[in-house]
Amino acid sequence: QVQLVESGGGLVQAGGSLRLSCAASGRTITTYVMGWFRQAPGKEREFVARITRGGNTYYADSVKGRFTISRDNDKNTMTLLMNGLKPEDTAVYYCATSASGTADLRLYPYWGQGTQVTVSS
Repeated sequence: QVQLVESGGGLVQAGGSLRLSCAASGRTITTYVMGWFRQAPGKEREFVARITRGGNTYYADSVKGRFTISRDNDKNTMTLLMNGLKPEDTAVYYCATSASGTADLRLYPYWGQGTQVTVSS
């Protein structure tokens, strides 16, 4: 089992930045793919970014060039640095882990509780 806890959400003006963190406990995360997903009100949960065991990163087109995902296997943490935030980035952000995850959230069995990000115009 893996337990995930997100932190770092909040309210920011458009163009601003936020850093989200995800702390994992339980089984080691070094063999897991780590990902960030988000869900806006009235919309389905969607893929944001993921990072593989070896540090390869993948991003949704909507955040590419603005968001940066990273992980520290020694500290069992993952971070999402969000720059150039837009009102359409407003959502609850979730971290998740998978043994072999892609952008498909159905492949992620472990999820955090989510953290709210609100971007004002």
